[in-house]
Amino acid sequence: MLTQLVRPLVRTQIQILASSEAAGSRLVTTIARWLGYLGVQAEVKHLKTDGDRIQVSLSVGKPEQCSEAEWKKILSNLNSAESSQSSGLEFTYQTMSAPQQRKASRLLAHIIQVGNPEALQQWETLKPQLASLSMDADLLKSIHVALKVPQSLESLLDNLDPDITAFVLSRAIGITLIDRMITVDEDSALKAIYSALSAESQTLA
Repeated sequence: MLTQLVRPLVRTQIQILASSEAAGSRLVTTIARWLGYLGVQAEVKHLKTDGDRIQVSLSVGKPEQCSEAEWKKILSNLNSAESSQSSGLEFTYQTMSAPQQRKASRLLAHIIQVGNPEALQQWETLKPQLASLSMDADLLKSIHVALKVPQSLESLLDNLDPDITAFVLSRAIGITLIDRMITVDEDSALKAIYSALSAESQTLA
């Protein structure tokens, strides 16, 4: 459903840019507009070509769904010395604790099974597709084990850490788009995870 809505819009913008001599100014407007659809206030500060790529520099304001308190915390974290020193430390499966790893792999296994009930039987075909979504060998092994013991989404969403929820959500979206469509059940699962993330963010605000 998502791709069916987005792809025609993207194709239209590509055709406009390809036929316009003022492609630079049009692309600047397009980028700001598309980020605006997501509730992000963005201004393009720099744009130039670099071989077969386009370099873009953005100035981003507070997203609509971000509270003032959350935005101030984000800015404070970015400006702090601690943030500068640890900026290279990404929250990954390898940096999680063992309980966090189990929770993340079980949630991802649930999302996979919602979209493909035969996932366990088709694992060897599915595995490389999942690997392309920034899932390392250890995470894939854990997901494979979790597929053998399905759990309810309600129990998996109980007492979730915000970092795990964000980690799972970003990969869950990729999982649901493997077959180029999002089913009703997948959509419901994504909304449940997103709601859990929103609830946790409000608690922290």
